[in-house]
Order: sequence, then structure tokens, then C-alpha cells
Amino acid sequence: MLNAMPTEDRVILKLTHEDKVTESGFVIPKDAQPIPNQGEVVAVGLGRYADNGTIILMDVRVGDKVVFDKSMAYGIKIDGEDYVTVPSLGILAIVDSPPY
Repeated sequence: MLNAMPTEDRVILKLTHEDKVTESGFVIPKDAQPIPNQGEVVAVGLGRYADNGTIILMDVRVGDKVVFDKSMAYGIKIDGEDYVTVPSLGILAIVDSPPY
């Protein structure tokens, strides 16, 4: 279990990428690849406050697989593991999600 809770409308994602093997058999480690734009939601903030003081709830849940805007992602390290945090506006799509 992740030992962190994002604030407001932020989401913490675990990046989903693996080592790749080229056609010629060379292994390209994940550290040498560009940052992927997909991840799994591991923690979700409560939501952001509207101008009238109500809370706008989040569209994503823990366990959702999402596509996100890499320019809005901020890399963090928690308990020795690498994650990214993204505001809700940086979540572009939920992939393979059951309907809410």
C-alpha cells in the first residue's frame, strides 16, 4: 500500500513501462526509454474546490489505467519507488475502464 495521499485534485500514478527488446535482440532498459504517458492510479486526492466552496469529485479511482499529459506530470519518489503526480486536468483518458 502506498504511504502517501495527494492533495486536492492530484493523482499519483505508477508508470507502466517495461524493458523493450529490439528486432535484433538488444534489450533497451526502461531507464533508457522516454517517460511513458500511461500509468496506473495508486492514490487519488479528494477533489478540487469550486468557487462556491463545494468539492468537485475526481473522475478516476485507484486501480484505473490512464493516459496522461507528460508535460503536467511531476516525478516523485516514495519509499524508494518512482511515481508521478498529475493534476486531474492532466488525465486525458481512462483505459479499459468499466462504466461508472
